[in-house]
Amino acid sequence: MISSARKDSDAAVEVLNPNGAGPAVLLCEHASAHIPAVYRGLGLSRTVRESHAVWDPGARSVSRHLSAMLDAPLIAGCVSRLVFDCNRSPEAPSAIPERSELIEVPGNRNLSDADRARRTETVYRPFCAAVSAVLEARKAREQATALVAIHSFAPVYFGKPRSVEIGILHDSDSRLADALLAQAGGLGSRRIERNRPYGPDDGVTHSLKIHGIANGLQNVMIEVRSDLLATTDERAGTARELLTLLTPALRAVGLASFVNVETLSVDNGMLVST
Repeated sequence: MISSARKDSDAAVEVLNPNGAGPAVLLCEHASAHIPAVYRGLGLSRTVRESHAVWDPGARSVSRHLSAMLDAPLIAGCVSRLVFDCNRSPEAPSAIPERSELIEVPGNRNLSDADRARRTETVYRPFCAAVSAVLEARKAREQATALVAIHSFAPVYFGKPRSVEIGILHDSDSRLADALLAQAGGLGSRRIERNRPYGPDDGVTHSLKIHGIANGLQNVMIEVRSDLLATTDERAGTARELLTLLTPALRAVGLASFVNVETLSVDNGMLVST
């Protein structure tokens, strides 16, 4: 079953496969580069509006592959993180940044408290409500659940190349992250690191804390370097790689997952079971 909020072009969130029976619930807070017309492009050039500054390229596609293979609900943001970053507390300056890396964001300068409150109510609150609705329904059905957030990161940051390819991030609860990292040898060609290129001190674990830890759910954030997600085949292939980590990791922490990764292959940009 697919329920999508995208019938309204300025909707804040979409929910795919809300009744998925698998053990994971997927979040993709930075899935979209969409800036609603009311914000006049935030004063950004077209080039910037298509850059990593406004979204996580490839993250939604990877998340959709994982959702299909794991039979997992997926809650994805439909508005650019520069309008409001749903992986930040509303009180955090970085929730509505005036600057992103080297990029100034004119439309985020000199906002009144009312301006910030309006964005919180129209972007952040609906996203959180959608996550809560899925989690509460699963709790009512007594479905065991782990929370998995999917992101991508730029290969160059402040002019410096990043060598890490896949980051496994966690906050105070490292159980699922530990289980994923224990499987890293299965992707011997990939450089996989803990809490890189970001970690809790960077404020990036907000969703894990309020939707995962606060609900007693095991949780993890997976960051993939975006140059590994440039084509449809690469996105599908990366999803398969992440399943190589996720499937045994979920089992290791007591959550059944029945995906047979060995039977999965990439066909015309799609991840299929053969």
